[in-house]
Amino acid sequence: MTDDAPTGDRVGVAINYAERGRASRSMAIRDARAMVARPSLDREGFELRRDETNVSNFYDASEVRAVYYPEVERLLKAAVGATIVLAFEHDVRRAPRSGGGEVREPVYVVHDDYTERSAPERARLYLPNEADRLLRDRFAVINVWRPIKGPVRDTPLAVCDAQSLVEEDLIPTTEGVKHEVYLFRFNQNHRWFYFPAMRTDEALLIKCFDSIRDGRARFTAHTAFDDPSAPPDAPARESIEARALVFFGA
Repeated sequence: MTDDAPTGDRVGVAINYAERGRASRSMAIRDARAMVARPSLDREGFELRRDETNVSNFYDASEVRAVYYPEVERLLKAAVGATIVLAFEHDVRRAPRSGGGEVREPVYVVHDDYTERSAPERARLYLPNEADRLLRDRFAVINVWRPIKGPVRDTPLAVCDAQSLVEEDLIPTTEGVKHEVYLFRFNQNHRWFYFPAMRTDEALLIKCFDSIRDGRARFTAHTAFDDPSAPPDAPARESIEARALVFFGA
């Protein structure tokens, strides 16, 4: 962490849950950098990795697919010990929205990108000849979130400790999205974290889905939020999220 990286919990931050439309709830968001035990994909459902990239222009979709997708695949293989990793899609986000056609706004609602239904659908879509065999063993979908410019002070990303989620929190929906995702009911037991001032050489790994049912994290709720400590002239957050299928079988 750089010396000027702001730290400390954010108390009383408004985040949006999907109940009765969008219900803004005031939640404490803790500094994940201050956790005594580093968070992990299998326990909290998220972890931070130091990771350099050779991408020169994240707004060039062709370069992202040619250069960044293989970087994501190498990162995840090393991080989780998978046998096969396939990066299959990405989103570039900027707040506020820029003029670029493929640039999207941050998502200000608590969600998870894939569900019990849509996760295996991605495998069948992108690996049609191998999916049936691969899906017999454990598989996961992991989101790799990285700042394009840093440090991020405007509109950071908050992640919810998967240990604080229960099945009753999940709301599967296809409304307004291209495949089924999970929204979440408010639960006062949810424990929220963020990594202050994330840099471009840091990647946040978020477990969106895991097929295993042995007590490990299976889903991770996350959302953008407005940090009340951000300076008024903070540059608009620019980030990329790449999603990958991760297989653990032969």
